[in-house]
Order: sequence, then structure tokens, then C-alpha cells
Amino acid sequence: MNWDDTPEQAAFREEVRAFVRERFPESYRPAGDEEQSLEPEDVAGYNWPVDRVADDPGRRDGARAWADALAERGWIAPHWPAEYGGAGLSALEEFILHEEMMRARVPTVNGIGAFLLGPTLLVHGTDEQKAIHLPPIAKGEATWAQGFSEPGSGSDLASLRTRAVREGDEYVVDGQKVWTSLGQYADWLFVLVRTDPDAERPHRGITFLLIEADAPGVTIRPITDIRGAAPFCEIFFEGVRVPVANRVGEENRGWYVAMSALGFERAGIGATIKYEQALAELVTYLRSPDGRRFARRSPALRQEIARRQTEIRVLYNLARYTVSRQAAGDEPDFEASINQLFGAELHQRLARTGARAFGRSAALWEREGAPMNAAFTHMCRDSVASTFLGGTTEIQRNVIATRGLNLPRG
Repeated sequence: MNWDDTPEQAAFREEVRAFVRERFPESYRPAGDEEQSLEPEDVAGYNWPVDRVADDPGRRDGARAWADALAERGWIAPHWPAEYGGAGLSALEEFILHEEMMRARVPTVNGIGAFLLGPTLLVHGTDEQKAIHLPPIAKGEATWAQGFSEPGSGSDLASLRTRAVREGDEYVVDGQKVWTSLGQYADWLFVLVRTDPDAERPHRGITFLLIEADAPGVTIRPITDIRGAAPFCEIFFEGVRVPVANRVGEENRGWYVAMSALGFERAGIGATIKYEQALAELVTYLRSPDGRRFARRSPALRQEIARRQTEIRVLYNLARYTVSRQAAGDEPDFEASINQLFGAELHQRLARTGARAFGRSAALWEREGAPMNAAFTHMCRDSVASTFLGGTTEIQRNVIATRGLNLPRG
């Protein structure tokens, strides 16, 4: 396969680079050791859904100014049609845009809304739903969170128990969601609920609803993770009334709508560039006067780093292959699960490589005085969840086996 840019793609790549240089707000740039953040959900210390409501006025105004700049070009949701605020870019142009933004260490905007819900509504939503919800996402004015997982219904999502009972033109929703990423910062939630508890197959009794995060009866509680951060939350629904007009797809067929959303989630370039930059920073540090003492203690470290570099290039090529399928008009399928699985396990291997490089010093949690400001120590903690976020490795392997290899179900 030849991934070289065509002349048109090369010109677009230069256009993106010039745009970032000229329009990224100086007030939004992090200072000091924030640039050592290696967590894949952040880009050089940024987390746009959090930054847009930050207490620091410089960071908050910078995040909103960056969203405005991207929205002017339709680049928050670049693959969407212009009528909904997108730029109508091809899948390959969208890939180039996000690749260059990541290489420049600037954040994308409105990720969950733009990259998960938006493409799902374009496929399954009504004209009214598209007109109401897509433009605010494309302008950076409304943020979304995904309400799928529940206590006891993570890997086995079809066992979810949050109920929705129809009463006239409304559903009444009761139940709980958990591990909802950035839900405490969202304006809206897209949620799976059970509408037919007696369905012969559990997948057949699930419905996909759009719910306002501040609707009466919705309670959101942040959850602190192993690092001391709160990137996700639990959500409680108590008699929440949701208009039937907020249902995406048919009643009891929400599982198939959700699978489209998960396919879009797993199909992108993801953290590939972030891993590449993290490894390059590790090599640079180990070659520096401060880092040479660590490199000398591990003769096999060079080979391990070479393996990580090779794996990062494999992940990049997997992402390019997936986007080439999208460019040909295909929806992401099992290829997206391959990306998710390989990327999640690579995240953990890369974190362990960094920790091994620093030996006992990798146990230093406080950034001051630690090698690379403890970046890989924090990355190790963050990577623990990689193999079950967005679908566990077991689920991804099942998808690959049944859809990709046509193996029989157990």
C-alpha cells in the first residue's frame, strides 16, 4: 500500500499546518510540565471539554476561541456535510487534519459529539434530530457523553437494566450508568435503555435515547481514578422524562444503532501520534546527560524501544487502512476492533517500557525531581484501563473472530 500524499493532499496538509500556526490561541497554550502529559485522552496538557468550562479565564477563553476558529472552517466535524456545520472533507482529508493537529500538539474539539454521536445521527437520525443537534456540535456549543456501561453491564452490555417505559409521547427512564467519560462536563447524553424486558434475545429489547444532562431526575457524580483525576462519572436516572422524538432509530433496535457508534469510536487514528511523540521524548531523554545513567543500566532497552517503534508504525498503518476503507464508502467493522485492541495493548507495553527504563525511579509519583517529570509513571497508571475502555480485549477478539474470520460463535 502507498500512503504517500497526492499533490492535493500535500497541499491540504500544508494548509492545516499554516492554520494551526496562525489561529491557535496563545492564551490556550499550557505552561511548564503540563506539556509532559502522556495520557492519550489529553494532547500536551489539553482536554477541551474540561478546558471550555475551566476556572482559569485564559484557558477557558482560549478553548472557546480555538473552537470558534475550527468552526469557521467546519473543522470541528470536518467529514460532515456543510449544511450541518461540517466541511464536507473526504475521509482521508479528515485523517490528515487530525494527524496534523496531533503532531502540532493542539486538541481536537468536541470529540464524543463530533466523532461518535454525529456520524451515528447522520446514519440513523431523523431530519429533525440532525437539524437540532448537529449544528451546535459543529460550533462547539454543545458537548455530549456516552451513557452505555452500567454496574454489572460492562463487557456484557446487552445485560443492561436501565429501564424506559413509554407513557404517551414520552419515555420515563430509571436506572444507573457508570464510567461515563467526561459526563460531568456534558450538555447532553446518548443512552442505551431497556424498553422490552421480555425480549427473547436481550439485544432486541434496547433503545437509543438522547437525554439532556440537566433534565429533572438526572444526577451526575464524578469518579476519581487511580491517578487522582476524575475523567469519568456515574449517572443516576430517577423518573427522567424523555420525548419519544429523542429516540434514535426504532424502539427495541437501539443495539444496532449503538454498534454504529462504537464502530466510529474504534476506527480513528486514536492515540497513534501521541504514542509516537511519547517514545521520541523517551529516546531524547535517555540520550541526554540526565538520562544516560538509566540507559546504561538496561542493555536490552534499545531492542525494546525498537519493538515499540515498530508497533507504533503498525498501528499507524492499521489506522490508514481503516480510513481507506471509509474513503471507499464502507462503515468501520471488525477492522476498527483490530485498531482498538492493538492500540490498547500497545499503550500498556509502551508505558511498561518507559517504567523499565527508569527502574526504581519509575515509582516516583511527584513530577518534581522524577525522570521526565514522572510522565511514564503517570502513563502506567492511566494505561491500566486501556484494555477495557471502549470494549474489553475479550470482546474485541470475539468481534474479530466472528466478523473478520467468520469463526462460529461459542
